[in-house]
Amino acid sequence: MTAYPNMTREERGAEYTRVRQEFELWKAKGLKLNMARGKPGKQQLDLVSDIFSLMQDPQDYVSDGIDVRNYGELSGLPAAKRLFAEILGCRPWQVFVGGNASLQLMYDTISKGYTHGLLHSPRPWCREENIKWLCPAPGYDRHFKVTESFGFELITIPMTDEGPDMDAVEEAVKDSAVKGIWCVPKYSNPDGIIYSDKVIRRMAALKPAAPDFTIMWDNAYCIHEFEGDYVKFPDILALCEQAGNPDMVFEFASTSKVTLPGGGISCFACSEANMAYMEKLLSIQVISFDKVNQQRHVLYLKDKAHTLELMKKHAAIMGPKFRCVVDALDREIAPLEIASWQRPKGGYFVSLNAMPGTAKRTLALCKEAGVTMTDAGATFPYGKDPQDSNIRIAPSLPPVEELEQAIAVLCTCLKLSALEALGV
Repeated sequence: MTAYPNMTREERGAEYTRVRQEFELWKAKGLKLNMARGKPGKQQLDLVSDIFSLMQDPQDYVSDGIDVRNYGELSGLPAAKRLFAEILGCRPWQVFVGGNASLQLMYDTISKGYTHGLLHSPRPWCREENIKWLCPAPGYDRHFKVTESFGFELITIPMTDEGPDMDAVEEAVKDSAVKGIWCVPKYSNPDGIIYSDKVIRRMAALKPAAPDFTIMWDNAYCIHEFEGDYVKFPDILALCEQAGNPDMVFEFASTSKVTLPGGGISCFACSEANMAYMEKLLSIQVISFDKVNQQRHVLYLKDKAHTLELMKKHAAIMGPKFRCVVDALDREIAPLEIASWQRPKGGYFVSLNAMPGTAKRTLALCKEAGVTMTDAGATFPYGKDPQDSNIRIAPSLPPVEELEQAIAVLCTCLKLSALEALGV
């Protein structure tokens, strides 16, 4: 196969005719395939649905002497705190256990900073003249939308193979209007990059101008390997404490892709001072989250070792799907030199960079052929990819046989958009 940039105009014209015919054949199939979001597939949901068979014995409703059916325990069951603390590598008293969505806890943290200020805020963020937020990109669109919705100016921080460009971060935090940064440190969404120890230590040692600068550490994929052994990860809370910044970080996690996204539990972890401050505000908002579900998860997951065994079963389902995607790209796209992509060993996404200026066109063609994917630009602040290049592939939801069709359509559309851009 000849690389497209090396073809003559006549060769590209002939290739365009062939690929266009291939595209029309896909269109004629009337496909309705979805790779838009990182949802677990039905096989994964079925794997863990036996969680509902628990709590048949009256004693199951008692945890550390607490009747989980009643009011109380604002910050969560002690047993649920211990479970999350073991998984994250922090201490149980640092953990606040919430409902099924860590995104809700993240939103609530930003909201409280906006309306009340955080622990070290001179004033609520709503009373600041300017507020800015750092957004490593490509990144998670829902993170960006949270801070955008509160009126923050979003500042793009380039991603490297080791995590956010820390030179850019350290320069940006000299501005006292910069109030925080979003981070997905392990199997980052969408690149699948694991932050290096050096990056994590530099992050923990930041000296921001804003006294209330906050690292929003979304450790969503902390145990989500689908290839190879479990990768141990540093405790950001301990590192911040060692660096003299104990109150600078909130860490988030959930069981959304461990048990059930619609019926899991989530948490944030923070310093003792932050916990006291947040509990004071939260005590007005909520009496407690769903402790029955917290207990159900404690009984089902047991401990970190047992949870990691469950994640191996998820990996057996997820691994073939990711290999399906990467193998197709290696076979169909790599020789053409029209895109590059990451090869993650965990997480939920494959990040692909098409020829600059072709991502929107590629995904429009995919939609025309019956394949729905995350919108082009979604991985950048304000939904604007300056290169119009990044495409987030979410292989988890479709069965492998549907995924094979979807990725074949994507490959065809990548070829077609690249040929159009190169000129035929």
